[in-house]
Amino acid sequence: MTVNAPSQGDLVRDVGRPLEPNRASRPHQRGARGPRESVISRSAAMIVMGVFTLYFLLPIFWLLVSSTKTAANFNSTFSLWFSATSVQDFFGNLVELFTRQDGIYLRWLLNSIAYAGVAGLLGTVLSAMCGYALAKYRFRGREVLFNVFLGGVLVPATALALPLFLIFSQVDLTDTFWSVFLPSIVSPFGVYLSRLFAASSVPDEIIEAARIDGSGEVRTFFTVAVRLMSPALVTIFLFQFVAVWNNFFLPLVMLRDSSLFPVTLGLYTWNSSVNQYPDLRTLVLIGSFVSIIPLLIAFLSLQRFWRSGLGSGGLK
Repeated sequence: MTVNAPSQGDLVRDVGRPLEPNRASRPHQRGARGPRESVISRSAAMIVMGVFTLYFLLPIFWLLVSSTKTAANFNSTFSLWFSATSVQDFFGNLVELFTRQDGIYLRWLLNSIAYAGVAGLLGTVLSAMCGYALAKYRFRGREVLFNVFLGGVLVPATALALPLFLIFSQVDLTDTFWSVFLPSIVSPFGVYLSRLFAASSVPDEIIEAARIDGSGEVRTFFTVAVRLMSPALVTIFLFQFVAVWNNFFLPLVMLRDSSLFPVTLGLYTWNSSVNQYPDLRTLVLIGSFVSIIPLLIAFLSLQRFWRSGLGSGGLK
């Protein structure tokens, strides 16, 4: 039997021809692409997300609509839509809100920004330092101390309000700015989250290199570790900011002077007087709407850092 060898021209043509995959491997390659997305499952997911989006946005929309009404037409128009004079009534309500009782609402708003903003920033720094120390230093009792912080995460803040009141009353700090500010800078959850991020995102080799270059421990933390932990720090700040901003029971127990009230407690006092002063109802509604604007600004300005921080925490 004679076997014909391939000619030179056949070899040249075969070199330029793409290789055909083996037919036996084609089903495996099709299966490696993963299952095709079902239209029904995608539609169901969109419907569920739409329902939950409507659930979360409907109260805010109702609050916006109610803020554009006066006490006279509050019950005379449909509560989920604007009236004919919505724009004028909205700005009129704003003027009344910021001029009532010599502008006490603006004082409440500034107090909340001081409590939540400054205390949240200091609490974030302290949590980062504690978490970094627990993650990168070896000392006796480290795990016991970390377990104490974990126990603090499990204790609700309302359960600590009365013990804190008794402690601050012994040093005559009740009904002062510090009685709300000092407890707000402590965040056990921030310490827990900082330790996780410091252990996973700050390599020991970088710390050793900084030490070899002559950098001290404090300088290494603020120039190296803080930059690597920045997504986690933004996440901790947002959690702390929202928790302090929404804090109600601690100021209720600690404060009696209305000039020291945060906006949550101030609106509560107005709402408690609605039966005697019906015109306060509109001020409570528009005050509640204005009070969520700083939260929206904080989330919208830091959301990309917040998403990256949560994503890094989920992966690590």
